[in-house]
Amino acid sequence: MFRIITVEREYGSGGSLVAAELARRKGWELLDQQLTSEIAKLASVEPRVVACHEEKCDPLMHRLAKVFWRGSYERSLPVSDDKIFDADKLVQLADRVIGEKAQQGHCVIVGRGAPYILRKRHDTFRVFIFGSRDQKVRRLTGVKMQQKEAEEMVDTIDRERALFIRKYYNAEWPCRTLYHMMLNSDMGIDFVTDTIVNAMDRIENARSLAAQHTVTKEVAHSESVQGVSYTGAHK
Repeated sequence: MFRIITVEREYGSGGSLVAAELARRKGWELLDQQLTSEIAKLASVEPRVVACHEEKCDPLMHRLAKVFWRGSYERSLPVSDDKIFDADKLVQLADRVIGEKAQQGHCVIVGRGAPYILRKRHDTFRVFIFGSRDQKVRRLTGVKMQQKEAEEMVDTIDRERALFIRKYYNAEWPCRTLYHMMLNSDMGIDFVTDTIVNAMDRIENARSLAAQHTVTKEVAHSESVQGVSYTGAHK
């Protein structure tokens, strides 16, 4: 049975809202901003430092500076948190935190590479939420973001996420074969959430029936074998 849901999303599609509603309905833990906080605690940095690196590759100047720090005596000098913590460290810690949360189960995880980290787990239901550009911009301006800023964010953040996934997980974003469902949030957050919950229920019911059928066949086969053995012994 499913014990984990991962929600990957286009920026502005409302994926975080879907995840929150899924967590509420299932009575499970929502892991969105909490993941940022837990990673920050492990790295001994402020959550804002982690947030700056989430789902994006480090800029070229940072990567060049990192090579310099590793190969220079100056790497021993004190540097600020945002120079020590980078995307490489983020991926390492995210893998650890998400893996631990998955072991506990009963959680809804938003982004942060979770579908790729947990791709081999059969108890994980993976969804991808997308939407039309107009609806995504409209949703962002509805939370007091300026029109121009909303358009720029919609046009750039998903490109950064695609580069991040390609670099660290060697996959395209979105990787269509990875997800159980890909849903358009233009239909509404409640509709999308209903669809996910109903699909999970149907898959779990089908699995349960298949398991019961397998057990019935095994019992019947066992009884048949025992009957043949008994008859043979009687003769």
